[in-house]
Amino acid sequence: MAFDETDPRHCAIRKAAWTAFSTYGFRKTSMDDIAKGAGMSRPAVYLHFKNKEAILKALIDAYYSDTSQAVRAALDTEGGLETRIRAAFEAQGGAAMEAMLNTPHGMETLEASMSTASENIQAGEGLMRDVYAEWLARMAKAGCVTLPGTAEDVARTFCSAMKGVKHTASDYAAYRTGVLLLAQVFAAGLSPR
Repeated sequence: MAFDETDPRHCAIRKAAWTAFSTYGFRKTSMDDIAKGAGMSRPAVYLHFKNKEAILKALIDAYYSDTSQAVRAALDTEGGLETRIRAAFEAQGGAAMEAMLNTPHGMETLEASMSTASENIQAGEGLMRDVYAEWLARMAKAGCVTLPGTAEDVARTFCSAMKGVKHTASDYAAYRTGVLLLAQVFAAGLSPR
C-alpha cells in the first residue's frame, strides 16, 4: 500500500498501523503496537490520531487518493480498450488487494473498515466513479467507446463489479482472474460497433 510522504510522522504511523492490522488483525491491534512499529511513544501517536479507528480512516483516505491517481494514469496510457481498462482495474486493487488477501488478517481489516469508515469508503468510491466517468465521457466523445447509458452509470457499474470481485475472491489469484475477466467483458461491451 502506498502512502503520502508529506508528513513523515503520519506516514510512519499509517505504515505501522497497516503492518499491525495485517499481522494481528484490527481488533487485536493496540495503539502500543502501532506506536512501537512507528518508533514513537503511544502519547506521541495520540498527538496525531485520536485512536486506531482514526488511523484506519487515514489509511483508507490515502488508499483512495493514491489509487485514483494510479487509475487515471492507467486509463490515459496508450493501448487498446481492454488493455487500458485492465490496467485501471489492476491499479485500483492490485497491491492493496494482494496485501489484503495474502496477510493473515487482511480481510478482517477490510471488514472492520467497512463498519468503521463507511463515510470514508463512500467518498473514496465516489472519487473512483468520477475518475472512470470522466474518462468514459472523453472516450465516448472521441468515438472510442459506445456507452449503453451515461458515463456516470457505466462508471458506477465498473466500481460495483470491482467490489463484487473483491468480496467473492478466495485468494489473490482468484481476484486477479476476476479482474482480467471483468476487463475483457467491459471492453467487449463498450467497443464501438
